[in-house]
Amino acid sequence: MADFGVLIFPTEYSIAPAELARAAEARGFESLFVTEHTHIPASRLTPWPGGRELPREYSHTFDPYVALATAAAVTSTIRLGTGITLITEHDPIVLAKTVASLDRLSGGRVLLGVGAGWNVEEMANHGVDFASRWRVLRERVLAMRTIWNEEAAEFHGDFVDFEPVWSFPKPVQPGGPKVLLGASSRWTYERIAEYGDGWFPIHQDPSRAAAQGAVDYQEGIRLTREAWSAAGRGGEPDFTIFGVGPDEPRVRALLDMGFNRVVFGLPPADADTVLPLLDQYASIGAAING
Repeated sequence: MADFGVLIFPTEYSIAPAELARAAEARGFESLFVTEHTHIPASRLTPWPGGRELPREYSHTFDPYVALATAAAVTSTIRLGTGITLITEHDPIVLAKTVASLDRLSGGRVLLGVGAGWNVEEMANHGVDFASRWRVLRERVLAMRTIWNEEAAEFHGDFVDFEPVWSFPKPVQPGGPKVLLGASSRWTYERIAEYGDGWFPIHQDPSRAAAQGAVDYQEGIRLTREAWSAAGRGGEPDFTIFGVGPDEPRVRALLDMGFNRVVFGLPPADADTVLPLLDQYASIGAAING
């Protein structure tokens, strides 16, 4: 059976994360993902990859971990994901504690989607140079994994450096939550094989993919598996795609390509708008899973 989730920009003017989590769990969704931006610089030169005008919700999002904690408190089975955590905006020791705490308090339900970000000015406000963003991400993810897995964890790199530390609780999930890498460059697949657990690309509408710079999802899955095997990793990588619309034939095509989880996109709107769309997505999932 395929897994189906939903993703939203959680804002003060949209359906509350706890209400959405209850509704999604009641409709059989496997996961709820929320976005992250700590802020949007008021003066920004970096173009938004999605188009001309940056949508309002980018500067209005709740902290994802606070939002997911409220969701965890009122649910029991739905998985709690970030789509995505901008690793370049976090201290790895603090983030390791936050993720482990949420995983422990939710009974092991966290999925950690990660990325480096696109906004040059935003990450500069966090002291990260755009050219170094992927090297920073790599070390911070590896450092968090070390903290999750070692009683007295230490890490020594170019961007992260600390002597042995004690940091508890440890995550419920052995080794820590799955780390899903949200990127689609030619370097993505080796990065997943080295320090990730799966691929987490954003969905492109096929009718507009050429203008956006098309991602070949089937080829990306093949290259991920190839890099995974070359790195000696056991088991199977996770393949999740997010931002999918209410198009059942497209969902079936994505599953046929090899994705095991499809995450539908929700607007940052009130319950009267979101819940009917949630029902529509649930019916697509039910039709596919029988």
